[in-house]
Amino acid sequence: MANTRSAKKMVRKIAARTEVNTARRSRMRSYIRKVEEAIASGDKSAAAEALKTAQPEIMRAAGKGVLHKNTSSRKISRLSARVKAMG
Repeated sequence: MANTRSAKKMVRKIAARTEVNTARRSRMRSYIRKVEEAIASGDKSAAAEALKTAQPEIMRAAGKGVLHKNTSSRKISRLSARVKAMG
C-alpha cells in the first residue's frame, strides 16, 4: 500500500490512465472485429470500408501509447492483405 502523498497520487493517476487505456483498447478491438466480420461474410466492399475506418483508430491507439507503433502497423498490414486477397 502507498505510504507517501506522492505515491497515493500516483496510484490515483495510474488508475485513471488504466481506465482510459482500457476504453481505447476496447474501441480499437471493436473496429478490428468489424473488419474481420466483413471479411468472414465475404463482402469485399464492406471489408474495405471497415478497414478504412479501423486504420486511423488503430494508429490513434499507437499514438496514445496503448499499442507499440510496429504492432499497429503489423495489424493494419495483415488486415489489408486479408481484404486484398478477397475474391
